[in-house]
Amino acid sequence: MKISARSRYATRILIDLAMNEKDAPIRTTAIAERTGISVQFIEQILKSLKQAELVASKRGAMGGYALNRRPEDISLGEIIRVMEGPLCLTDCCEDAELCMRSGICMTRDAWRRVSAIMASALDSLKLSDVISGVPPFCPNAPDDDEDADGFC
Repeated sequence: MKISARSRYATRILIDLAMNEKDAPIRTTAIAERTGISVQFIEQILKSLKQAELVASKRGAMGGYALNRRPEDISLGEIIRVMEGPLCLTDCCEDAELCMRSGICMTRDAWRRVSAIMASALDSLKLSDVISGVPPFCPNAPDDDEDADGFC
């Protein structure tokens, strides 16, 4: 599974808003200059983020965008769901009706399990963690290795 450019850019835009938010909303042109994303693509992404209430907008000469919630209250999982939909490796993970073989499929439970693990990991990683550079916890890191610190 690959994360789309829309999800990667949405995360980059939210990070930019979090890091540059002062007392006034931020214009799309300023976001574009700092992130390297075109204004047109930023506007498309911000529309989805606004509908999901992750950002708020203000119109007018002093208008722009700002986070609607604190960075520690926004997970990467939520961002990806807003931009792409459910965090499932296959369509049948979410809806068994989509596949006529789901009742006898030997791999469906495996895909569902991996999807749940992936969703849990993305939900546990907050925008504030990304900003501060905190690496994600890796529970399967070897215990006996001196260099292993529990992080991937």
